[in-house]
Amino acid sequence: MPDDWSFETAHVKLSSWMAPFAGMFTAPTWNRVLVLLIGAVLSPGRRTVAAALRITGLDQDTHFTNYHRVLNRSRWSRRRVARCLFHLLVDTFFPSGPVIVGLDDTLERRWGAKIAARGIYRDPTRSSHGHFVKASGLRWLSVTVLPEIAWAGRVWALPFLTALAPSERYASSRQRRHKKLTDWGRQVLLQTARWLPDRQIIGVADSSYAAIDLLNAVRSRVCMITRLRLDARLFDPPARRRPGTVGRPRVIGTRQVSLAERLTQAKPRWRCVKVTGWYGRGERIVEIMSGTALWHHPGRLVPIRYVMVRDLAGELRPQAFLCTGSRPDSDRVMR
Repeated sequence: MPDDWSFETAHVKLSSWMAPFAGMFTAPTWNRVLVLLIGAVLSPGRRTVAAALRITGLDQDTHFTNYHRVLNRSRWSRRRVARCLFHLLVDTFFPSGPVIVGLDDTLERRWGAKIAARGIYRDPTRSSHGHFVKASGLRWLSVTVLPEIAWAGRVWALPFLTALAPSERYASSRQRRHKKLTDWGRQVLLQTARWLPDRQIIGVADSSYAAIDLLNAVRSRVCMITRLRLDARLFDPPARRRPGTVGRPRVIGTRQVSLAERLTQAKPRWRCVKVTGWYGRGERIVEIMSGTALWHHPGRLVPIRYVMVRDLAGELRPQAFLCTGSRPDSDRVMR
């Protein structure tokens, strides 16, 4: 650190950087927020309130409980802060063109009788395809912007909005309707779209959010890109209805060959594509094949464009992805 560094210097500099958020807190709460932020940056271990006070030399403060109240009792709008942060990130990394956001859930491992919203979930870091590990904790849903950082040579996920997705046990104990993860995903994606009504938003998510109801609910506001099952039921659009035809109009046409079967067919034309920045390991050559279809499940359907990806080196299994938009910007992100 510089020789002239001090807690007061860091406090002044941080307050100038965080000036857009100052009006969202009362003056006493804002001063405590700055202290917690400085402590979170400097803490070498877990970023708790106690660790933040310890690293800033305020652990013996007689009013240390006021710092805890910033997160559990002080009245300030989390949504308003998230909106301000989102606009700052968009102005910095996406001044023009489509805004790419990511949607993912993470598990905060917590135990204790007073943590009412916790549940038992699959541990994504310790589980594999053949080994299932459970963990107790809180499940958080995060929305991030996905800019390409030039000096890092890769895409970073910068979170701006999080939502707690309580367990089903928590909802039933309070006689409330349980909201599935896809319901929370729909809510936060539409909230993000309302914050940027004049910009195109492209959402990227994993297979947990490849649900027809979710895609249909947000596709008018958000172009979604996610994984697609190789055995998904894909259909052609229905043929044009002839005048005078009796009965209900058809909603789907002829069923297409499944994506799994197309992997073994010689007829589809595959195209070689060079992918740069492949998980930080340089370039990789893959084959892709694309098409359009109606993804149909009894009573539900959504129009999509799918892209099948096959690794020429044979190290990775073939996968398929879908896109709910037809604009050129979304096709560029798919590539």
